[in-house]
Amino acid sequence: MMDAPTTTTDDRESPAADGKEPRISEGPSADAVLVRRTLAEIAPVADRVTSYFYALLFTHHPELREMFPVAMDTQRDRLLKALLTAAEHMDDVPVLTAYLENLGRGHRKYGTRATHYPAVGEALIGALVRYAEKSWDEETEAAWVRTYTTISQIMIDAAAEDERTAPAWWQAEVVSHDLRTADIAVVTLRPDRPYPFLAGQYTTLETPWWPRIWRHYSFASAPRPDGLLSLHVKAVPAGWVSNALVHRARPGDVLRLGPPAGSMTVDHSTDTGLLCMGGGTGIAPIKALVEDVAEHGDRRPVDVFYGARSGHDLYDIDTMLRLQKTFPWLSVHPVTEEQGRLPEAVCRYGPWNERDAYLSGPLDMVRCGVDALRGAGVPSDRIRHDFLAELTPASAG
Repeated sequence: MMDAPTTTTDDRESPAADGKEPRISEGPSADAVLVRRTLAEIAPVADRVTSYFYALLFTHHPELREMFPVAMDTQRDRLLKALLTAAEHMDDVPVLTAYLENLGRGHRKYGTRATHYPAVGEALIGALVRYAEKSWDEETEAAWVRTYTTISQIMIDAAAEDERTAPAWWQAEVVSHDLRTADIAVVTLRPDRPYPFLAGQYTTLETPWWPRIWRHYSFASAPRPDGLLSLHVKAVPAGWVSNALVHRARPGDVLRLGPPAGSMTVDHSTDTGLLCMGGGTGIAPIKALVEDVAEHGDRRPVDVFYGARSGHDLYDIDTMLRLQKTFPWLSVHPVTEEQGRLPEAVCRYGPWNERDAYLSGPLDMVRCGVDALRGAGVPSDRIRHDFLAELTPASAG
């Protein structure tokens, strides 16, 4: 029942820890070395490991099966991403803790209880014993037990704390559905109770047409006085939830929302300028960040690079250009494929080494953007995104 939240405005499996690139530690702990050695061994057979894990879990605890969606393909990937992320950052306590606390709070919507974690741990160890034949020994098993104990306790504590003040989920009615292109819709929701979030964060969403299948979508505005929530959704091939939201949802339909997550948010205690890179529907949280800066009365420079395949795909460019006319500190740069890849276009401007950078969009764009910004001299701790879990395997391999 461990999954890796990823923030996206598309129907992808997403993010997310503290929204910042992790700091480089002085050296891995002994447990981290053993855990990563195991992960390296099982990486080529990851599908078999996760399949065996779920076989063990559901065989020994069949009552847990109903907590998972009928189709397990996506869930299988989420487990490994969560483990890789936790292993990669187990020596960076702030990053790991923020990531796991977010997971713990988010798992309340599945009905996860503290009593479920031992069952998951037993199945995990059982799967590793079978497939990590070369690296597995008593010392490695002890390291994994300690690691999983730490991981699960952080998640359990976060869920218990969250239960005191917040529901496990919110009901949200669709109040408007604006089809911007053939495959992109702006969906506005009215939650059944106040939904506290920050600009730049995202929610998890379940539709009535696909029970127990949750997807992550970023908010497209800063918190509004009327309490309404706006999401930008792109229907992607084989995307059950995204296609339902774009092509099937109508005003009056009721969805379920998990708690807000992600910390790709603005630090209003400083006046550091912002560099924002939004690809496709990734412009949604970027727009929210611009609104947030404006509402706080900041005058810091903000440069927004809005990328898409063609001018037609820049579906929200009129909104961004209106904001640019309103706020003299905002500069909007549309980028299409004719002008090259978005990260390369960003690096033609600058310098950006004194800015806080925010990236949102497809995984490949974010991955290339992070590399490009590092190469342009932007410090890693100033690069924010909500794809920590997805970028971890690349950095580890």
